[in-house]
Amino acid sequence: MKTREDKIFNCIGHIVMTLLSLMALVPIILMFVSSLTDNATLIQNGYSFLPEKWSSYAYEWVFTSNSSTILRAYGISIILTVIGTTCSVLITMCLAYGLSKKGLPGRQVITFLVFFTMLFNGGLVPTYINYTTVFHIKDTFFGLLIPSLLMSAFNVLLMKSYFSTGVPEEILEAAYIDGASELTTMWKVAVPLSKPIITTIAMFSGIAYWNDWNNGYIYLVKRTDLFSIQNLLNRLMQNIQALTTNASNIGNAGEGLAQIPSATVRMAMAAMGILPIIIVYPFIQKNFVKGITLGGVKG
Repeated sequence: MKTREDKIFNCIGHIVMTLLSLMALVPIILMFVSSLTDNATLIQNGYSFLPEKWSSYAYEWVFTSNSSTILRAYGISIILTVIGTTCSVLITMCLAYGLSKKGLPGRQVITFLVFFTMLFNGGLVPTYINYTTVFHIKDTFFGLLIPSLLMSAFNVLLMKSYFSTGVPEEILEAAYIDGASELTTMWKVAVPLSKPIITTIAMFSGIAYWNDWNNGYIYLVKRTDLFSIQNLLNRLMQNIQALTTNASNIGNAGEGLAQIPSATVRMAMAAMGILPIIIVYPFIQKNFVKGITLGGVKG
């Protein structure tokens, strides 16, 4: 039986969460509405949830002028996200499971080294020199896959906590008694019980790979055909900005610029970038919340 204080607390909690949800959703809705607004109307009247004139010309312009390039960029982003997320989850899971074993020699030292990478790194220039001169990933697909995204120290520590607190030690000991090796115990016992945290880490890694544009910006110099969708959209936005800024110095630029929906196309590109994440997230939300809750417990 809920008391009066419980009801008041729940009511206030629902109000607060509703306001926070609206703060997150309203900008996204405004972005999609703006992308479907006529460019001249948006420039004249500003952003509005109920524009005077609707138009899909921003999407038509993007796909008409760059259709094959965009489809290729989407394909690269999908392949990159699938491969990167799979590799990231496997590496993170193996390291986290090892660190969760209290009998592991040097466990505290290794855990500290993992945590240390969250505080300090070698810097951009040494990292770039190392990857380009030692690993030779410049202008290759590995330039998108490997640097800074393949494994996250935060994800390792989150999964380590889950293995320590969410997987009963008694079940692991029963597997050992039955003759299972450490590897078999991990794959046959620990991993099936860790679906929430695995889904959570996969979500983190997938979003990081899908939204990443920095690696392509740094490591893809000549091979622009390897651009992910984020790199391509960023390049298109830079080109539009350059044309707008230098319009006075370009002959007959007025007619060409008049055909470019410079304001609404930015919203359309942003919508195209986040739409796949919005579609996928509702299907894994339940496991995502559970994984964060249990994995956040100190183990």
